Amino acid sequence: MTTSPAQDYDQLARDAGAALGRQDAQTARLLFGQMVKARPSETRAWHGLAQACRSLGDDVGQVTALDRLLEGNPNHVGALIMKADFFARNGDGRAAHAFYEAAIARAGPDLSAELRTEVQRARQESRRYAKSYEDHLRDALADAGFDQINSSPRFGRCLDMLFGRSRIFLQSPTAFYFPELPQRQFYEREEFPWLAALEARTDMIREELLGVLADEARAFSPYVQSVGNRPRRDYGDLLDNPGWSAFYLVRSGEVVEEAAQRCPGTLKALGDAPLTDAPGRTPSVLFSLLRPGVRIPPHTGYTNARLICHLPLIVPEGCGLRVGNETRGWTEGKALIFDDSIEHEAWNSSASPRVVLLFDIWRPELTDEERKLVAATLAAVGSYGNLPAWD
Repeated sequence: MTTSPAQDYDQLARDAGAALGRQDAQTARLLFGQMVKARPSETRAWHGLAQACRSLGDDVGQVTALDRLLEGNPNHVGALIMKADFFARNGDGRAAHAFYEAAIARAGPDLSAELRTEVQRARQESRRYAKSYEDHLRDALADAGFDQINSSPRFGRCLDMLFGRSRIFLQSPTAFYFPELPQRQFYEREEFPWLAALEARTDMIREELLGVLADEARAFSPYVQSVGNRPRRDYGDLLDNPGWSAFYLVRSGEVVEEAAQRCPGTLKALGDAPLTDAPGRTPSVLFSLLRPGVRIPPHTGYTNARLICHLPLIVPEGCGLRVGNETRGWTEGKALIFDDSIEHEAWNSSASPRVVLLFDIWRPELTDEERKLVAATLAAVGSYGNLPAWD
């Protein structure tokens, strides 16, 4: 009885695997070599040949086999780890780190127990190389005069991103992007001279807010509301949810008369603020209420041509705001200014509501002409086809 080529190949594979299992690397290399000649595109043959060559100390044979395997299957986790180990043994830490990271990135949930152990080892080795790399750079920077406490905070944030401790967050507005503006998450209060006068009127503004809160159920409405002629917006369970609520003093550029009568001092206090001014579109001025236990999911605003200002009025413990990589808490009477076109989220982990006065201002980097043209664009968008304020 004759056997088919496929049966012959399967027997060859079994014999090669058995030789590798009993640590007969010479025989295994011979048999796997026959397999790759018979089927040059077969992954398991090249992998077995690489393992046999490694056992024999045949670096050239091992690397040749691994390169052929990865050429046809670049996501082969075992081969990537073997290539990393090769570079590690030969003192090329940067190459080893790169291949360990590649293996980790490609490791899926369906790995064998043996390969899961190898991936865990790859993670440990990757962390070790990452620390060595960081120590090397920090030593060089110390020689260049860098001091982690006293040197540029901006450069410190640069290092955090270089070392993978922070993500890179960029402006990503949902609708209108203005190019060549600084990628800043927060702006500092001292950069806006008009803020001091507004902050000085915090107590008066809070008193007007308390009058509104006395009628909270009627005065406040969900901040994110569904619109019948638009697709549902993805805000988790906050759509039409009063957990995140608003009382508008100015909405889509129009003063809300009833609110103006109830909070005249608040509107007057904003007289010097460079509010955005696109008729029918901006600004918005509102009391933003976040109820206990509510978390606003990560999201971005519709344009990077503005900044969002918060004047904190009622802030219990356990509240926070993350913009990009940076998290800040609110302090009553101390404004926070941030670019909401960068991913941000907020939360109230306390047992009582958090309320801020929220309004939008022009970015200081825009010229008067640019502000005028942006305003005209936003106004035109708002006047086209009965668009809701969010579009």
